[in-house]
Amino acid sequence: MQIQKTRPAPVAQVTGMGAIAHSDGVFFRVWAPHADKVFVIGDFNDWSHDAHPLRHEEGGYWGGHAPEAKPGDAYKYRLLTPYGELFRNDPYARELTNSIGNSLVVDPADFDWETDTDYQMPSWNRLVVYELHIGTFNAKEKDQPGDFYSAIERLDYLQKLGINAVEIMPIAEFPGDFSWGYNPAHPFAVESRYGGVKGFKEFVKAAHLRGIAVILDVVYNHFGPTDMDLWKFDGWSENDKGGIYFYNDWRSTTPWGDTRPDYGRSEVQQYLRDNALMWIDEYHVDGLRMDMVPYIRNVHADENPDNDLVEGSRLIQRINSEIREKYPWKFTVAEDLHSLDLITASIEDGGLGYSSQWDADFVHPIRQALIAQHDDERDMNAVANALLSTYNGDAFQRVIYTESHDEVANGKSRVAEEIADGDVNNYFSKKRSTLGIALVLTAPGVPMIFQGHELLEDKWFSDTDPIDWKRFKEFRGIVKLHRDLISLRLDRQGFTRGLTGHNTGLLTIDNEQKVIAFHRWGECGPGDSTLVVLNFSNNPIEDYYLPVPTGGLWRVRFNSDWEGYDQEFANDQTSLDTEAEPADEGFVARVSVAAYSAVVLSQDPA
Repeated sequence: MQIQKTRPAPVAQVTGMGAIAHSDGVFFRVWAPHADKVFVIGDFNDWSHDAHPLRHEEGGYWGGHAPEAKPGDAYKYRLLTPYGELFRNDPYARELTNSIGNSLVVDPADFDWETDTDYQMPSWNRLVVYELHIGTFNAKEKDQPGDFYSAIERLDYLQKLGINAVEIMPIAEFPGDFSWGYNPAHPFAVESRYGGVKGFKEFVKAAHLRGIAVILDVVYNHFGPTDMDLWKFDGWSENDKGGIYFYNDWRSTTPWGDTRPDYGRSEVQQYLRDNALMWIDEYHVDGLRMDMVPYIRNVHADENPDNDLVEGSRLIQRINSEIREKYPWKFTVAEDLHSLDLITASIEDGGLGYSSQWDADFVHPIRQALIAQHDDERDMNAVANALLSTYNGDAFQRVIYTESHDEVANGKSRVAEEIADGDVNNYFSKKRSTLGIALVLTAPGVPMIFQGHELLEDKWFSDTDPIDWKRFKEFRGIVKLHRDLISLRLDRQGFTRGLTGHNTGLLTIDNEQKVIAFHRWGECGPGDSTLVVLNFSNNPIEDYYLPVPTGGLWRVRFNSDWEGYDQEFANDQTSLDTEAEPADEGFVARVSVAAYSAVVLSQDPA
C-alpha cells in the first residue's frame, strides 16, 4: 500500500511482515508472542536500544514505523522477554550481511523487471530441466564459491545446449560460504555469498531473456540446524525444543535435527506460505521444487498413519492451491520418492496438487541397468516398467533422470564413474552414460540433467568441487550428443513431435539380447510417431525385426554410436534408414543398433 508522505500510517493500515519499505520510511512487523517489549534497532537510529519501540498488536505481533529507516539499512529486533534480553534477525529478512550478521532492509520493488514481462514458460510436456548448484556451476576458483553473476556467464551455453529450464538448488541464507543449501538458516533471505537479492533477480531476468525458466528448490521439512535466529525466537520453548516456529514434542524430530516447523500453528503456516509465494511474486521464479516432502506429511517418512502430519499435508495443499489459482502455469515439484499418485493428484481429489514429482521408479532401475558390470545383470523388464510408469495416467507428472544431487553423492558417484571406477574417459563409461541420457530424453516424463553430465563429469557432487569446464574441449562431441537429443525431444526440426506426446507403447522387450524399443506419439502419423530402440548389451544387433506402427520409410534421426560424438564410436549417423514391410499383423522394419547404443527413428512429415 502506498503511504502518504505527510504522515506515518497507523499500525492497522500497514499489511505484511518484516521490514516494509515505503516513501516515508520503513514499517517493521514481527511475531513474538512471549515478548514483553520489542524494539527495532539499526543503522537508522545508531543502534539505539530504545529509540524505536514497536506497538503490541493482536495475536502476539508487534509493529512500528521508523521514518528514518531506508532500504540498505542494517537492523535487528531487540526483545525483552521473561527469558532475558534477546537480539534477533528478522524472520522475514530478505537479505543479511551473513548468516550470523544483521538483517538488511530491502525494497522488493527496487528492480527493473521491464524486459521480463514478455517471458512465457514452456508447457510442461516441453520442459528440459538442468539441475545446478550456484556455488559450483561456474566457480572461478576451487576455494571460492561461484555466485549468480558467474552462473549468468554460462546461460548462453545452456541456451545453445537446448535447456529451457534450470532447477536451482536452495539459495536461502546458510551458514558459511559452502553448502548444498539444504540447511537454511534464514528462509526468506537470499544467500549473501551468492549475490543476495539483486544477484538472484539478475539471474532470473537473464535466464528469461534466453528462454530459460527458473525452478527453485525450497526446504520446508526442517530449518537449519545452525545459525538460526528462529530457534527459541522469543525465548519460549517446551522440552528444550525450538520454540514458536517449531514443534516442541516428538514431532520435531527429523534426520537433520529437532527442527521441523510446527505446521499446526497458523502463524507458521502463514510464514511458509508467504515464503513460497515470495519467490514467485518477488523473484519471478517459474516453479518450486520442495525438498523431501515425506518429512512434511509424516514424522518419520515411514507411511505409518500414526505418524502422519495432517497439518503438513494441508499446508502443501494450501500452497499448491494458491499457486495454481494465481499462476496456473507455474511448475511445482515434489521430492517424495514414494511413488504415490496422491502427490500429484488434484487437491479436489484429495491429492497434494503438485505439478510433478521426482520419480524413484525411474532412476533406480535405470541406473542399475546402466552401471551393472555384466550384461546378464541388466533386466529389460525392469527398464520397461520404469519406462511406462505414470502418475494418475499423466506422463508428465514425473521428473525422470539418471543423476541428481542426491544420486551423485552420499556414497554414490556419477553414472560414468560408477561404470568406470576411476576412468570415466573409457569406452564403456561413454557408451552407457550416453545410452542413459538417450533414454531420459526420449522417455515419457519431464527430463532432467544434472550439471556436468554432458561433460562426462567424474567423481561425485561436492559443494567445494566446481564443474571442470576444461572438459568441454575434450568432450565437445558428448555435449553435441546431448544437444541433438534435446533438439529431438523438443521437436525443433518438426519430425519428432511424438516425444512431447502423452502416449507410449512398447514395441519389443528382448531380455536375451538386452534390447528394448518403444513408440512415442501424440496423435500418430508422419512427423509425430517416434520410435526409440536401445541396446543394453555389448553386442551389436543387425537386421533386428521390429514391429512398427505404419509402413513406409523410417529415417534414423539419431544414432548415439556416431563417430561425430566420439572417435571411439563408429557408425555413420544416417546409414540405418529402414523401409517398413507388411507383416501378418501390421508392419515390421529391420534395424541395426551398435553396442550400448540408442537410435531414434521417425517418418518425414506428410
